[in-house]
Amino acid sequence: MKLGGKISGRFDFLIFGAVIILLTFGLLAIYSSTQNVTQVRNNFEKQIVALVLSIIIFVVIYNLPSTLIRTAIPWAYGLSIFLLIAVLIFGKTIGGAKAWISLGPLNLQPAEFSKIATLLALASFLEEKGNDIEDIKVILKYLAIGLFPVALIMLEPDLGSSLVYFGMILTLLFWRGISAFGLFVVLAPPLVMISSLFGVWYIAGAFAVVIAFLFVFKKNIFITTALLGVNFASAFFVKYFFNILSPHQKKRILTFVDPNSDPLGAGYNAIQAQIAIGSGGLWGKGFMSGSQTQLQFIPELWSDFIFCVVGEEFGFFGTIAVISLFVLIFLRILKIASETKSDFFSLVVVGILSIFVIHFAINIGMVIGIVPVIGIPLPFVSYGGSSLLSNFIMLGIVFNISKSRHAIN
Repeated sequence: MKLGGKISGRFDFLIFGAVIILLTFGLLAIYSSTQNVTQVRNNFEKQIVALVLSIIIFVVIYNLPSTLIRTAIPWAYGLSIFLLIAVLIFGKTIGGAKAWISLGPLNLQPAEFSKIATLLALASFLEEKGNDIEDIKVILKYLAIGLFPVALIMLEPDLGSSLVYFGMILTLLFWRGISAFGLFVVLAPPLVMISSLFGVWYIAGAFAVVIAFLFVFKKNIFITTALLGVNFASAFFVKYFFNILSPHQKKRILTFVDPNSDPLGAGYNAIQAQIAIGSGGLWGKGFMSGSQTQLQFIPELWSDFIFCVVGEEFGFFGTIAVISLFVLIFLRILKIASETKSDFFSLVVVGILSIFVIHFAINIGMVIGIVPVIGIPLPFVSYGGSSLLSNFIMLGIVFNISKSRHAIN
């Protein structure tokens, strides 16, 4: 897919400038939300250290030859799988998920870096297969590459990171130009799985949609029967996947439809987050003057609920500014992906875009109550060294590809 128009210059100062402003919002919000909490008062300093390290790595990646990105794929993917297995054995449990490896004072989250390695592996596979992407066997191999790390991440369990992988896998297929039928093959099982969590009528509706599409595509009886079998299996196995989630994750999903059903439990964060956003008004209550923020009505405001701090202390205009900066970044990255001559590098850039967009949509969506509270950071804004480092690695790859996008193949 290609979009018209070119971005001038080798270094996109608009993207970088927008990121710097987002970082500023994030640092202010982290400082404001942690200074009255003794245990995490040094989070601001930790984020500064992580930011310095992230910028150094960004500069290194930006100046590397683009060909090194390709050659690093087998090693990066292998190392990521090793770390995902290691975290299940030696990992540190935080917030109900065994997702971190302790390295002295630092906590490394392998899932953050694995998504980059998985993206590179998927992009390379799609480029290699070319027009064979419509082959069912090729689709299954593609899904195996993408879903193997997801299976390991679900064992932690980390539902938020898993959803990012699913979104990335689908985005790459769409960008590669898979047919409507191929996309249906990939999308139908997740639709059935999600529907089965909400009850019998929802799953019946999902199967009605699946059958309707199978009728429209008019495939032979073998393919139709096989796809129905896969979707029925998805419905039966979803209970198993749901059971491996931690108790607090289950409650968050079950109270999504009605947070008030458990206002002091699973629905508490969602309710308090909406109160914080709404209380900010147009201009906000001022830096370090938000009641929800300073009185800690919402746990861990500095990470997953950082957008609440922005909304309460900087108001409607602050939240609009943050959202607008993200939209600007997304549009610029989309242009880079569309202008890159190499299919592989175009897929890499659009995959990175999908990761940023999914993080953005889920994080802000859960804060305003339109998606379940599943715990996922807001890129460049939320506290977290692993998240910030992985974001700058991806940004460095985008900028590296952008500077030579009209030449590399």
